[in-house]
Amino acid sequence: MSPFNADNTPLKFPCRIGVKALGAANAGLPQRVERIAALHAKVVDLQTSGSRQGRYISVTVTVEAEDRDQLAALYSALHDDDAVLMTL
Repeated sequence: MSPFNADNTPLKFPCRIGVKALGAANAGLPQRVERIAALHAKVVDLQTSGSRQGRYISVTVTVEAEDRDQLAALYSALHDDDAVLMTL
């Protein structure tokens, strides 16, 4: 998994952007992702989707990002959480 590259993005800031985290369904992932995101940006929306067999969940949190560094810090914090298997 390659880290977020804050210098190589076509985004225009400030902007609203969805950040997706995937993990085990029984890990309380929605609450964890929302808590982490709120430490770095204003959370606008949170959506979840379970896998077909219910073992995994994806959580998409939409945040208002002010700059690339803020977004990079959010991705870094999600990567550091043990319950997050992957981010998009």
